[in-house]
Amino acid sequence: MMAGNVDRGPLAAEVPMDDRERFPRWDEVRFAHRSEQEFARLLDFYDIKWLYEPVSFDIAWDKKGNPVSKFTPDFYLPEFDLYIEITTMNQKLVTKKNRKIRRLMELYPEVKCKILYRKDFEHLLFKYHINLGGPEEGEAPSVMLEGNPPEEKR
Repeated sequence: MMAGNVDRGPLAAEVPMDDRERFPRWDEVRFAHRSEQEFARLLDFYDIKWLYEPVSFDIAWDKKGNPVSKFTPDFYLPEFDLYIEITTMNQKLVTKKNRKIRRLMELYPEVKCKILYRKDFEHLLFKYHINLGGPEEGEAPSVMLEGNPPEEKR
């Protein structure tokens, strides 16, 4: 097991909390999935700083020590020193992702990573009245929290 090669990116101790330019807004990032975009919008609404896929962790190596598998969590929340992985896909792929997260925890026990499964994500959507079906291409996603959200601060 070689746990030495990891591109850790900006960790909590390395990211200045007042450096607002380093933290994007939900509408400044190209996300792989709509669920990630909505999660980022929710984080922005609550003024929680985040980074999208800032680090990849090596989790498997070949016999020569070259990385052959990596895990890249979706979000890093520096104020909480926490990585978040959002999984809203089918169970077969979730099982594979769970295996990668278990491997991450074995190799990097100091890294905190939480996974949001489909039901967790759907609960967030319901709780905050987030509609994923409405907006047209280029239109802002709808987030309703006791009326319209205030202008985002970033």
